[in-house]
Amino acid sequence: MIQLEPRAAASRLAAWLSPLAALALTMLGGAALFAMLGIDAWQGLRLFLVEPFNGVYAWGELAVKAVPLVLCAVGLSLCFRANVWNIGAEGQLIAGAIAGGGMALLAGPDTWRGYVALVMAAGMLGGMLWAALTAWLKDRFGANEMLVSLMLTYVVQLLLGYLVFGPWRDPYGYNFPQSRSFDEAAVLPVLWEGTRAHAGLWLALVATGAVWLFLARSHPGFRLRVTGAAPAAARYAGYSPRQALWTSMLACGALAGLAGIGEVAGPMQRLTTSVSPGYGFAAVIAAFLGRLHPAGALLAGLVMAALYIGGELAQSRLGLPASIVGVFQGLALALLLLGDTLVRYRIRWRRPAAAAR
Repeated sequence: MIQLEPRAAASRLAAWLSPLAALALTMLGGAALFAMLGIDAWQGLRLFLVEPFNGVYAWGELAVKAVPLVLCAVGLSLCFRANVWNIGAEGQLIAGAIAGGGMALLAGPDTWRGYVALVMAAGMLGGMLWAALTAWLKDRFGANEMLVSLMLTYVVQLLLGYLVFGPWRDPYGYNFPQSRSFDEAAVLPVLWEGTRAHAGLWLALVATGAVWLFLARSHPGFRLRVTGAAPAAARYAGYSPRQALWTSMLACGALAGLAGIGEVAGPMQRLTTSVSPGYGFAAVIAAFLGRLHPAGALLAGLVMAALYIGGELAQSRLGLPASIVGVFQGLALALLLLGDTLVRYRIRWRRPAAAAR
């Protein structure tokens, strides 16, 4: 009989190599999948490993996809380090898109160019308010934050649908469920001509650095890390789990809201029913691939962005379904969990007691 036996001490090197091994095995699994589908394995993997980095426009698209993934992953890393299991970054992203999009729709042709800063702030506030609902329900009633944050995602999706089908629908949009285009004052500037890369990239980099400084160089960040890693020791030291809950949830909500408004004020420039293809959920994988470290989340966000682009190319060039992205993401997560299990435990084969006698 197979049993898992805890290791005396987990290897830090193995813990950091585990995500790399998971990604390598994911690519091997993808190659096997392509072979079973009758597709040349290298041709399929090339769409995921080469094409997302092939040229200036490709790098611009990679940046567009990476910005919301990095922002959500960095925010989720903060929550998970505090032992707060926020699974609702997708809903907080959509809430930020709604709040910021509503602010953007107030802009007109004569609005001053700096108005976009108010749009970004409104998006962050929307994400924070949506995250605050989960924090309040856990704080006040002891509700499970995983279930509450996940269920609130579907609530805000319905709210977005109501707005773009109803009061915010573009009267000249041929009955499509979308708002009118935002005026120039409410749109993020493009970084490189000929691409869709926008200034949200700088916001993602600044947010990553700010969260790293908070966790590694501030006393509140130290309290948050201790509360998540050793709750009993944190209580003995007088650190408040309640404070860690509210700090991490509001910060994550702000970053996810920024990701949402970055999408609609960046490449989309309007509100639609499909603000996100699931960036908030994919960011959970990115956070763990990055070992809950802001810099790691940044790199993992780039990897997940490449998977999204590769999946889109596989649809258009190979005729594969959109679910191919989910297959790669799920495979990466399963292999990462397997690797983490082997880092902490060793496999032992024990004979059943009856057979031993």
